[in-house]
Amino acid sequence: MSGRLGTAARDAARRVDAATPDHRDRAVDALRALAVLGVVLGHWLVTAVVADGSTLRTASPLQHLPWLAPLSWAFQTLAVFFLVGGHVGTRGYASARARGIPYHRWLRGRTARLFKPVVAVLVLWTVVAAALLLSGAEYATVRTLVKLALSPLWFLLVFAALTAATPLLARLHPLWPLAVVLHVDLLRFGFGAPDGIAWLNLVAGWLVPYTLGAAWTRGELERRRTGWTLLLSGTAATAGLVAWAGYPASMVGVPGAGVSNLNPPTLAAVTFGLAQCGLTLLLRDRLRTAMRRPVAWAAVALVNLSAMTVFLWHQTALMATTATALPAGRLPGLHTVPDGLGWVAARLLWLPVFALALTVCGVAFRSWERGGGDRRRGPSRVVRAHRPATEDVRHV
Repeated sequence: MSGRLGTAARDAARRVDAATPDHRDRAVDALRALAVLGVVLGHWLVTAVVADGSTLRTASPLQHLPWLAPLSWAFQTLAVFFLVGGHVGTRGYASARARGIPYHRWLRGRTARLFKPVVAVLVLWTVVAAALLLSGAEYATVRTLVKLALSPLWFLLVFAALTAATPLLARLHPLWPLAVVLHVDLLRFGFGAPDGIAWLNLVAGWLVPYTLGAAWTRGELERRRTGWTLLLSGTAATAGLVAWAGYPASMVGVPGAGVSNLNPPTLAAVTFGLAQCGLTLLLRDRLRTAMRRPVAWAAVALVNLSAMTVFLWHQTALMATTATALPAGRLPGLHTVPDGLGWVAARLLWLPVFALALTVCGVAFRSWERGGGDRRRGPSRVVRAHRPATEDVRHV
């Protein structure tokens, strides 16, 4: 039986591989898949929901085990999202202009499929929150669950704003938004400016990798020397900011910390993103080679087909598992304080359960990502993702 299943899977992978146009840059899809999975695993590993009596509150192993900060370096992959998004967005807009498609139609196409899956998330959590409050659940608990479940939405808002501004950003040099981030942090940390000024970096910080993606489209990032320059300079700058300028070592937010590198982005987060972008550019050729293997490419295609579903629902999967397991008591790695390696080991054992819960969410809400009502079955749904990336709105 297992042999027949393996043969069927390999045959399906070969069909997907054969249906992929030769002009498609498979490295872009691989990078997107890695970025999605990095965010998901990062959240599942560093997000803890602690049961404190009848109240649930957020915590993080990075609070109690700060030496785990390098974990955030591996799984904070948002810069890769924006790099790929800037590349695909600017290439798509150029293609639309060449075909005579007006800006408003191009933008409507990209944002419609980007936000339609969000409706299902908002409706579900509105119902869940109302039901919990009416049943007597503590407001603090409901707020914790809803805030964590909806936390991925901020990314979509920023990404949509940058997408809408693509015609203006197509030729913007990344040094300009980087200079904004530098001056905002200088005013904030060096001259005591109000913390509210930091929110300028929410756009400027992610503009840096987005405009790097536009430079990729223009063919300005093809030399390996460019990748090495970004990797080495970004790494050196980040190390210097952490070691001598007082920036946090963690590249994700830590509950209770005075400063977060991510909310909003700091200069350290941006220079770290530059290092990530450099590494990404250096890996492109190897990824293209790896993606010639049908099984590897089919796996990447599957992740890309469900990218929005995975991104929007992975925190819901975590929250659902945590809440439904509460009647069993304070389970290690799920409801307990993340203050030791025992918690880390237990959390690793929970990852397959989170993945199963996410699969359930994907089965229930996948049609929203397909545009609703699309019930086609079989390999055609996978092949449908293999239109040019410039035309596939979901490939952000």
